[in-house]
Amino acid sequence: MMWFQVDKSSRKTLTQQVYEQLINYILDGNIKTNEKLPSSRELANSLGVSRNIILEVYDQLVSEGYLTVIPRSGTFVAPGSMINKIKYQDTYKEKLVHEEPSKDIIDFKAATPAMDHFPRKVWGRLAKEVCYEASDSIFGYQSSEGLLELREELSKYLHINRGVKSTSEQIVITSGATQALSLITKLLTSNGEYIAVEDPVTDEMRTIFSYNGASIFPVPVDDKGINPEHLSQESPPGFIFVLPSHQFPLGGTLTVQRRIQLIEYARKFNCYIVEDDYDSEFTYEGTPVHSVQGLDPERVIYVGTFSKILSPTLRIGYVVLPTSLIESFKKLKWYTDRHNSSLEQLILTRFLKDGFLDRHVRKMKRIYKQRRDTLVNSLGRHFPDCTILGQAAGMHLVVEFHSIEFTKKLIKSVEEESNVKIYSVDQYSILKGSHLNKIVMGYGSLSAEKIEEGVKNLKDAVSVYMQTGRRLN
Repeated sequence: MMWFQVDKSSRKTLTQQVYEQLINYILDGNIKTNEKLPSSRELANSLGVSRNIILEVYDQLVSEGYLTVIPRSGTFVAPGSMINKIKYQDTYKEKLVHEEPSKDIIDFKAATPAMDHFPRKVWGRLAKEVCYEASDSIFGYQSSEGLLELREELSKYLHINRGVKSTSEQIVITSGATQALSLITKLLTSNGEYIAVEDPVTDEMRTIFSYNGASIFPVPVDDKGINPEHLSQESPPGFIFVLPSHQFPLGGTLTVQRRIQLIEYARKFNCYIVEDDYDSEFTYEGTPVHSVQGLDPERVIYVGTFSKILSPTLRIGYVVLPTSLIESFKKLKWYTDRHNSSLEQLILTRFLKDGFLDRHVRKMKRIYKQRRDTLVNSLGRHFPDCTILGQAAGMHLVVEFHSIEFTKKLIKSVEEESNVKIYSVDQYSILKGSHLNKIVMGYGSLSAEKIEEGVKNLKDAVSVYMQTGRRLN
């Protein structure tokens, strides 16, 4: 016998409610195979609904194979309609229930932009104009490489600001740098080639490479950037991954001598250099160094993103490809996600063309420089013996200590005692142990007040740990 009710105040229609509950009865075995269901009039009266609703549900369940109709006998549950359900433990919900409320943590995470300064009014106005003014064709399928208008504007912008040499045909729009690097890895390491990677480097990059099946060979980095002398002369990589403008995490700039060495190596062994230029717009001292790609566009693949300049939510990145890789990369991109959002591409095109990006970058350089200066000054007061590295550009710097090793225990103690989250450079190292006395401190998303408070709390927590925690270890 079936016992269920319908809720006339529910957002679900009465038909949907009856349909779902009947299916659950059948699948759970509460109505057995070949068991006869009540007549449509009988069930309608018991539920207080129109008979037409029951007829519609019965017809739907017959068409889906749950029910069969035997003329002059009635409606029955069809054989094979029951399934033994397995009860799975919902560990995710249990975890949420037992988690403590989030604390007001001062997070010095690097490469996080100031989301509170996203140009909402301008972007919103452009979004409205683009949506109203765009041709009907923009709402259909587009080419995998991205809209031509955006690629043309990007080609101009990158040439002026980064010295990148390209035509619009060489540019492919991607879902951030993440997709770009993932596709490059698939394209250039499909035959088992490994990747030569700066060490240390962001763990996200290593994950992208390894997830796509590539093995990684660490190449040491010093204050001049990656050292090409450590590249293999016997077994060249599929590509060499570098962050030459503002290395992450150490913050150095690759010297021109080493840039030339890398290009000569790539030419000799017929491999590629992948240049990730993630925050080069934000340079505070001197003139930004031009891209490696400008030295040899046929040996360097240039990757960029608007996640750091504008906002991670846009998910708009791009790749500037050597001409020999354009068609194979476009095909791979098409099979991955067909194309990126055309409306957002049009908005970004207008944002570039009307000069809003240049204005936004100038504004953010002033803000980030103020935040950087606050961090540097605060570190100088609370940690006078520390050395600061990589402060000339970007949204993070590295602090080197001469008598403190930031082990996992110390970092955990700092977070628990002071609600300050810091990151050891050793966390980003492939070969561990060489950078335990250095931490990465990002300032892009923190106000001056939070930076001051965070550094003071860090000093207090480290002092307590050095006096008590170390002795207990």
